[in-house]
Amino acid sequence: MIANERQYRITKSEAQKFAASVAKFEAQPPTDIHPLLVKAQHDALVSQLEDLQEDILEYETLRNSGQVGLDLENILELPNALIKARIALGLTQKELAERLGLKEQQVQQYESTLYKSANLERVMQVAQVLSQVRAA
Repeated sequence: MIANERQYRITKSEAQKFAASVAKFEAQPPTDIHPLLVKAQHDALVSQLEDLQEDILEYETLRNSGQVGLDLENILELPNALIKARIALGLTQKELAERLGLKEQQVQQYESTLYKSANLERVMQVAQVLSQVRAA
């Protein structure tokens, strides 16, 4: 999952590189490799490109929607839901950190580890801040 603009820019750049690789591969497939291996290589490149494109689309959709849906079927979905809510609300990691009285790096760490290092009180504070932004 893309959690911030920096990751978004990196992912877009990587997707462009994969797209170029796929196009080059399709234009000049290797002839000295067994056809099944060529197909497997091609499929792997396409699969990786599709994964990157899905991540980009999800981030852009969240960022542009302004809609926050925290419908959870399982409590284990909460970390991703908090990250998605922040993005949909248009808050950067830095802005969330400021509202929590933390450094941006702390929020980056929480999100990169899916809040595993955060205690329940902190998770509740994040949810509270996000609900206040949503209500405003």
